[in-house]
Amino acid sequence: MPDLQIEIIVKTSFTESLLESLSQYFRMTNKNDKKYMKKLFSFFLSFFFINIVISQNIVSQKFNHLPTYSLPKMKNENDDWLLGKVDYISSVFKSENGKDLIITNGLISREFRVQPYFACFSFRNLMTPKEMIRAIQPEAQIDIDSAHYNIGGVKGQFEYAYMKYDWLEKFTNDSSAFQLKDFEIKNIQTRFPWKPKRWTLGKQWPPKGKEIIFYFELPAKSTEGIKVAVHYEIYDNLPLMSKWITVENNSRKKITINSFKNEILSVVEEESVVGGDHGLKAPHINVQSDYSFGDMTSKYADHTTYWLPDSLYTSQVNYNLQTPCLLESKPPVGPAYQLQPHQKFEAFHTYEMMYDSYDKERCGLAERKMYRMLAPWATENPIFLHLTSTDPGIVKNAVDQCAATGFEMIILSFGSGLNMEDTGEANIQKIKSLVDYAHSKGIEMGGYSLFSSRSIDAKDDVINPETGKPGGAIFGNAPCLGSAWGLAYLQKLKTFIAKTGFDLLEHDGPYPGDICASTSHPGHDGMYDSQWKQWWLSISFYRDLRKKDIYINAPDWYFLNGTNKVGMGYRETDWSLPRDRQVIIERQNIYDGTWNKTPSMGWTFVPLTQYHGGGADATIEPLSEHLKDYEAHLVQNFGSGVQACYRGPRLFDTPATEALVKKEVSRYKKYRSILNSDIIHIRRADGRDYDAILHVNPNLKEKGLLMVYNPLDKPITRIIKVPLYYTGITGYAKVSEKEGMKKKFQLDENKNIILQVSIPANGYNWYMIE
Repeated sequence: MPDLQIEIIVKTSFTESLLESLSQYFRMTNKNDKKYMKKLFSFFLSFFFINIVISQNIVSQKFNHLPTYSLPKMKNENDDWLLGKVDYISSVFKSENGKDLIITNGLISREFRVQPYFACFSFRNLMTPKEMIRAIQPEAQIDIDSAHYNIGGVKGQFEYAYMKYDWLEKFTNDSSAFQLKDFEIKNIQTRFPWKPKRWTLGKQWPPKGKEIIFYFELPAKSTEGIKVAVHYEIYDNLPLMSKWITVENNSRKKITINSFKNEILSVVEEESVVGGDHGLKAPHINVQSDYSFGDMTSKYADHTTYWLPDSLYTSQVNYNLQTPCLLESKPPVGPAYQLQPHQKFEAFHTYEMMYDSYDKERCGLAERKMYRMLAPWATENPIFLHLTSTDPGIVKNAVDQCAATGFEMIILSFGSGLNMEDTGEANIQKIKSLVDYAHSKGIEMGGYSLFSSRSIDAKDDVINPETGKPGGAIFGNAPCLGSAWGLAYLQKLKTFIAKTGFDLLEHDGPYPGDICASTSHPGHDGMYDSQWKQWWLSISFYRDLRKKDIYINAPDWYFLNGTNKVGMGYRETDWSLPRDRQVIIERQNIYDGTWNKTPSMGWTFVPLTQYHGGGADATIEPLSEHLKDYEAHLVQNFGSGVQACYRGPRLFDTPATEALVKKEVSRYKKYRSILNSDIIHIRRADGRDYDAILHVNPNLKEKGLLMVYNPLDKPITRIIKVPLYYTGITGYAKVSEKEGMKKKFQLDENKNIILQVSIPANGYNWYMIE
């Protein structure tokens, strides 16, 4: 009989049940003879031993069929994974000595000792190369019904500053931890469906790579029927892994997952300082998760990454043992999740990406590539009008203007009169007729809905755990997504979108992470599960919209769960400043916002009509009277690949205005791929001299596009160094001013060229690079 079939038949739970039945038999028959008890004990041990041996055989059988790892061939100096023309393919191996399992793509690797214990003893940055782990930790931790369990791990460690390979032979199994029973390897699967229907720079979904799943059980009565799986994904051509756990409850009772840790790593410290307990640097590795909310950047939307002191690391230099070198990835509260029999719990996904440099640009390029791979829908970048009215005449005129100029989407904005919570027949039919008209002209349409930054009532608002009353939420007052109102709100939006044919949702104030202490809301039990349940409601909603390819603007970092765009980063009241100041500040915002975002991941703003005050000096309307200002916004937004919320009732008012918008949209679409490619930051706008950005993409014919701006009242000529390394060009580059004659420039040893640029007063210029 194959090993797998034997494992199904012979379980630890079976031996435990058998032991219990036999014990009852002996008690009922009063057979307390020592011989009977000895036989019983021997019988139990034999079955327990069989179970362990069979589990080991399953692991060993699969392990032995893995290919043997050998050192990869050296890549040549031009095989930079950030340039794309490489093959760092994900694979799973066994070590040459037959003791270890290795996950690697040639950029990073993780190594595990499989038997007689299961433990990760190596996490290597193969690009630098650097070993990141100094000691072994459990694979994960979980608290079930207030009992704490390790998943894998070892006993017997005696040093936490470093670890020699032969010490693995001295460590012993932690028999109280969940034990490895099986593993499987497969290609990465889709987390949720997506098929692009609009222009996008990235179409690969799911990402290419491997998933390996390790299955654990604990032979104890208290955990009978409970299985924990540790999942790893490793991605081709990117120094990135993700990790998460799932818990399957095959018992007959409900269990509560009070807390968990997806990842625990004893990481090599970034700096070694005797004093300086506060502000010590964390290790140089990008760690984040999809349990993110409450901000427009990955860094500040991250609520799961904890860099902690390691009290076991007593040989560290820091006198008070406060070096932040213990990584834990865990929810800040809860989840206090009640897992019913025959149900499965899935944790959030933790992402760990190695850097090969401290260079800010290169680190940013790595993160941008990560999001293009993990959330390719974020490379969609439709051109949209933020329409301020739902009057049918104004809407249809705006649709006609979008079709005439090449705009692709209309968002019925805040203040337009749109109410997506009104699912009455009259409102649905009114908006549907406008959507139908837009579709007849090839224009997508969607609308705005506010969730968080408002109060509903004492019954449905978030209850402050400190006061037991509403108020004190992240945005002051806010409804609870798990309240009766919140659940109905989500359903109303789904109904409205489906019945009107909306193509977009602009969801302002998505769930920001509020903890709710209510015990009467139907969507959660109390404060400890409220954050998890509200987050899950939110991402389930976004994933459902992603499945339908509904475009989602949301000013929170929900990219990994289906949203398309956040704000690029700006202060809203700045759009009430005089027009000339808005233009400079907008370029600063774009420059700053694209270090960690691709151009398509963030929106900016253009106040065609008054926004936050400012009067006539702040607005573009009347459009024909401010063509120079309108052109400046169009040029720098399209020139950076960043779409703006053009907020107003129309796009043009005269033939001259229409011609301007058409010209800029047409040029953008002609060079759309390179303009949506990565930005290399050359000089930030300061109003004193030129500023510049460079788009790069080694996979296109147009490998670079340089945008230069002049904020001065006189024309200028400057000689600037243009860094072309990330264009992938070697030897010579062909450069043309706009679409003029091409000139050859030889790259220096650092892949730069020296270029003379001329920029008109208060104007711009651009240069194509092939």
